[in-house]
Amino acid sequence: MLSIKSRKLTFFLSGLGIYLLLTLAVLFWYQDDVEQMNWVDREVFNHKIISSYSTNANIQQQDVMQRLGSPDITTAVQHNGTLYQLLYYRTHRSVTDGITTADECTALLFKNRRLIALGEPAVAQYQAIAANGG
Repeated sequence: MLSIKSRKLTFFLSGLGIYLLLTLAVLFWYQDDVEQMNWVDREVFNHKIISSYSTNANIQQQDVMQRLGSPDITTAVQHNGTLYQLLYYRTHRSVTDGITTADECTALLFKNRRLIALGEPAVAQYQAIAANGG
């Protein structure tokens, strides 16, 4: 027969194991809902996700929008049959006035819905395309 101490230890270890499994399940399978986040959490989340993006990774616009939600600001131009879209996601706050401006965002440039540039290079590229008759 098991002693009371060994039963308590077995019960404790079983509970600890279940707790760890549940914690890992939440961390690995729970998707953050950007629509439910307050603006501070969303800025941090957007920055973290955008920082992980690479223009060499063949990232599609639909995947970005599924992960980050709707952009805070967007603009588009068509040039020589190619669609260029500049999506801005707020990643930091300059003034807490309730208005999101482009300088509080990180820009993502898509060419035919594939990510080609991030940040200031994305804005500069888009402006050059738009200025050339886009």
